[in-house]
Amino acid sequence: MPPVLFLAPLFLLFELWQLVICERYVGIRQIERNGDPRELGPGEGVSFLWSGALFAYWGWMLLLLFQSFGRVHGLGLIAVTVLAYGLRRVCGLKWLLVVLTFEGAVRIGLLFSLCVYVWRRL
Repeated sequence: MPPVLFLAPLFLLFELWQLVICERYVGIRQIERNGDPRELGPGEGVSFLWSGALFAYWGWMLLLLFQSFGRVHGLGLIAVTVLAYGLRRVCGLKWLLVVLTFEGAVRIGLLFSLCVYVWRRL
């Protein structure tokens, strides 16, 4: 079993954290008051950690493409992320939360599936 697959639970927790942060900054309350999430943004420390985690996450997804066991999951994660990014670029603020939630749910499902797959292979 390739050791890179054992990082799946870590990135599953990261996805859950992203959903919580997104709800806070682009949630229903922000939409109701017609607030711009860029004005409310997180502090520098959270932004630094989040950006670093995103870079590590993308690197990990790319590494999955070279593994025989996680290739399908990696390809699915990359495809969902690219598709959702394109949708987020063209939708308005009211649909942004819907796209983010759906994207997060699909990625959480893929990561959970990968975690179960790794657990069963042990």
